[in-house]
Amino acid sequence: MNLQELLGTLDQYESRIPLDVLDDALQRVELSCDCVSDQLIFHDDHYQRNLLHEGPAYQALIICWLNGQRSLIHDHVGSSCGVKILRGTATETIFDWSDNRMIYPTRTSMLQEGAVCAAQDMDIHQISNLQADNRDLVTLHIYSPKLARMGVYSLTDSRVVRQDEYKIASNA
Repeated sequence: MNLQELLGTLDQYESRIPLDVLDDALQRVELSCDCVSDQLIFHDDHYQRNLLHEGPAYQALIICWLNGQRSLIHDHVGSSCGVKILRGTATETIFDWSDNRMIYPTRTSMLQEGAVCAAQDMDIHQISNLQADNRDLVTLHIYSPKLARMGVYSLTDSRVVRQDEYKIASNA
């Protein structure tokens, strides 16, 4: 499946796309950074979200990570999220709740180019670019429905902060 076929498949949905459908579609799509070269925009201070496409039930972003950049520890309240690694190796850390309502890491995975991961609702994780040799990371993220807010977590504070605004660069 190529990029246009992926977007055409997802455009058929009018409401939230099931997580297993996102995961399967991202597993099957063959996509290189050459196909999304207009969205390969990096920022020196933080990872950069770049709009690729919006459909009726989702938003597709190309996220560009310089070496050492990472997301906040977060969930996807009300949305499903599928991620495909287009270039580089991502580090995904999964978190869970302890009995005292603090979060702790339960698993860390190195996601190589072509790998897919998926999360939804209250799944808590963090994506990082921790590669050697100062390498960049490029990922495709599909949020269904469009990510409107997320919970942001801390390892040192049990409060969850809701974040409702996202900086997205649009090159469309």
